[in-house]
Amino acid sequence: MTPQAALIELLARVGAAQGAAVLVSEEELSQWPAVVVAAMKSQKLIAQARPAASAICPGCERECVMPVHTPPTATGSPASFIVCDKRSDINRVAVPTNRLMQWQATCALIADLVKRLLGLIDSAPTVADEKQWHIGVLKGRKHRIQVTLLAGDSLALSLAGHTLPLTDVLGVEKGAITLDKGVLIRLVDKPTDQAATEPPDRRRERLRARVREERTRGTKAFLQRVAEEEGISVSRLKQITSETSSPVSLWAGLGTGQHKGTGSKPIKPKH
Repeated sequence: MTPQAALIELLARVGAAQGAAVLVSEEELSQWPAVVVAAMKSQKLIAQARPAASAICPGCERECVMPVHTPPTATGSPASFIVCDKRSDINRVAVPTNRLMQWQATCALIADLVKRLLGLIDSAPTVADEKQWHIGVLKGRKHRIQVTLLAGDSLALSLAGHTLPLTDVLGVEKGAITLDKGVLIRLVDKPTDQAATEPPDRRRERLRARVREERTRGTKAFLQRVAEEEGISVSRLKQITSETSSPVSLWAGLGTGQHKGTGSKPIKPKH
């Protein structure tokens, strides 16, 4: 298995889980290329999970999956063991600690990794729903577009009306997980007809939600944080978030004959 193949395997499992956490044992990871496993751990693509509650019993050739008991460590007794109830000549079977270690991969961890690789401001991705994670706003030369991680049968990135598999831009190079940012920037600047720019009302609601999120977290300069993330000034942020969804036009009433101050007089009909 190559490092890239191991990365694709992990992402495929998370995609198949459609948003649920995926567990990978330390024993399985030991069979993957060490370079990609080290990158997964150091770049926080995977996080250590609680020890497994069951394991394949190493007591005989049957390889039964059995619950593991881990009592308080006592001198002279195994830290973890399985109690065999299948054979009369086997009782307790010691289970090595490394066979119980496991790691988890989640969409939240993946979205956070993508955000860091894109060089976006360090704040947690926003969960839109159980299958969507808003990663952040990516700036191109012409547009600024929200990047979203989608969890379906596979993982994909959605931006500017485009959807592409995450494995198309995520890879392993020189012992590190990398992302082809250039591909995403080109998509930002070539939106589909339906997504030339983010609609004003959607942008307004998104920014309002981000401001509420940072305020709830207790961020002191929450407006500054959101403004920097969006690439605008605080005053501009306030202006956008304070706008109403249906602003009253200054020119409302023109042509209705109901406005005042025009200095015009009714025209009398000629006889």
